[in-house]
Amino acid sequence: MNINEYLDSTNLSKIATVEDIIKLCEDAKKYHFPCIIVPPYYVASAVEYLKDTTVFVGTVVGFPNGYQTKESKQFEAINAIDVGAKEIDMVININALKNKDYDYIKDEIELVRDSIGGKTLKVIIESCLLTDDEIVEMTKICNETFVHFIKTSTGFDKAGASIEVIDLINKHKNEVLEIKASGGIKTKEQVLEFIDHGVTRIGTSHATEIMEQE
Repeated sequence: MNINEYLDSTNLSKIATVEDIIKLCEDAKKYHFPCIIVPPYYVASAVEYLKDTTVFVGTVVGFPNGYQTKESKQFEAINAIDVGAKEIDMVININALKNKDYDYIKDEIELVRDSIGGKTLKVIIESCLLTDDEIVEMTKICNETFVHFIKTSTGFDKAGASIEVIDLINKHKNEVLEIKASGGIKTKEQVLEFIDHGVTRIGTSHATEIMEQE
């Protein structure tokens, strides 16, 4: 198994420097990761740095809290795509979910989805803040809105991905919705366990360390 093919190598640190992003790009080229995830500020630079490679550049929208308006998220997403991002990881409006305002969440997902020209959209649900019923509801919404991925976590809250959440999503997702696990994943053993439970992409700021464990 080529675990590098599952890894989104990520640096979303608030203090990341251009040197840090260059290293992220260099490691992504070395290990042939499918995608790196960087702050919006660094998207254009990373795209330029990786222009002659197969590595995609992705970024985040509504990050990390998700409570921006849907119009703000749409603008963020369009701007990122315009400067070369190929993948968008968007945090849902958790306030809306807690209010059971499911139509709002569907609207924001569809607004962003329709604005990015078929590029990959991953919907971050921040599962550590949700009940099981809310996780199920978000899985159904992701089914209905035809996004590429449901993503467990930002990695910026009290907990990240768990096998229990992955198994719950698997019970309710359709055949085309993929799962991205993220948050707290640091070892090859964790990666293999998530893959064994059907995860097809893993977000981690420890991708290089994981590959060096190989």
